[in-house]
Amino acid sequence: MSATEAKYITLTDANFNQEVLQSNVPVLVDCWATWCGPCRMIAPIIEELAGEYAGKAKIGKLEVEENPAVSAQLNVQSIPTILFYKNGKVVDQVVGAVPKKVLAGKLDAQIKG
Repeated sequence: MSATEAKYITLTDANFNQEVLQSNVPVLVDCWATWCGPCRMIAPIIEELAGEYAGKAKIGKLEVEENPAVSAQLNVQSIPTILFYKNGKVVDQVVGAVPKKVLAGKLDAQIKG
């Protein structure tokens, strides 16, 4: 599979623990909603990162309205909220739309750290 074909993981209340909390690689979790303009703005960046970081980190998207249990557990107040997990714990986060280099830098820090 080429880097451009790699896809993010669709996260749900059902698979969040397995895909994120039990992951042996760092995970970027994009908390979003269909009606959120800034969420749609960064969606292509999230997809690019999924391709570029395939095998080094997981990239996941969590639709907050369809997954209320995890959204409440994460205490997501604003979207997009992007959480960075390592060893099952939140180690960094970004709220709002940010440039790709900001997200890539935070992912790189988790991979190297």
